[in-house]
Amino acid sequence: MSVSAGQVKELRERTGAGMMECKKALVATGGDMEGAVEELRKSGRAKADKKAGRVASEGVVVVRSDAKSTVMLELNSETDFVARDENFLAFSSAVAETALKTSAASDVTELQNLPLAGASGTTVDEARQALIAKVGENITIRRLVRINAETTRTGVYLHGSRIGVLVEVDGNHPDLAKDIAMHVAASRPMVILPEQVPAAIIEKEREIFMAQAASSGKPQAIMEKMVDGRVRKFLDEVSLMGQPFVRDPEQTVGKLLEKNRVRVLNFYRFEVGEGIEKEAEDFVGAVMAQVHGG
Repeated sequence: MSVSAGQVKELRERTGAGMMECKKALVATGGDMEGAVEELRKSGRAKADKKAGRVASEGVVVVRSDAKSTVMLELNSETDFVARDENFLAFSSAVAETALKTSAASDVTELQNLPLAGASGTTVDEARQALIAKVGENITIRRLVRINAETTRTGVYLHGSRIGVLVEVDGNHPDLAKDIAMHVAASRPMVILPEQVPAAIIEKEREIFMAQAASSGKPQAIMEKMVDGRVRKFLDEVSLMGQPFVRDPEQTVGKLLEKNRVRVLNFYRFEVGEGIEKEAEDFVGAVMAQVHGG
């Protein structure tokens, strides 16, 4: 059967699918608009399942705030090209708005089952699947963190769209909180305090330092003191309180906070693709897969 341009246009506006996909869905359902919507959703789910195993290590970090809370999310695509696509960016923004407005969304699994902000009747995961069908890449919502802002101050720093930091401090010091967030983005502390560094990590570093000291030929007692000093230096380097403040390296972050009578309660640093094992890119293969609808 034939379908009108108006029907195709309406279906495209409702689903965001391509014109040819909309036309095929309408023909397959005999012009039934609701049936065509469902057909496209099924198609999107099938394509999403097919691409689910592909590594998505590009993307964006998004932050949204209101008077009650601040949320930060990392959303991933397979390529930087899609990470800059307006459809991906619009989806990322809508997901962040959904997380912010729904305090029940405390992790990605909960978030994916919620209605997407601005998309009546569509859940976050259904919209994700539809986007996968549209852009031809695996899309994931990797992680989410929320800070309730009713009793503490949240410092926010975004470095472009690839690095985001939230810092939670006690007290009303917005400028300092933002400065500490910027410091965390640049200096990548592991923990707030030296004593929070896991024992296994300390022991591993101690073994490395001891092996290096052994080549010095010094007595065991001297080597032990050398290693103890290097361990203390390591703990300062990886803890926020012990690091030189990026804006004033003459003082540590700990001294700066002490001077202002502020405590850091938590910090969260997201960097796009951090910790994801990337596959070697086969550019020619990727292009051919796109050409052939892979």
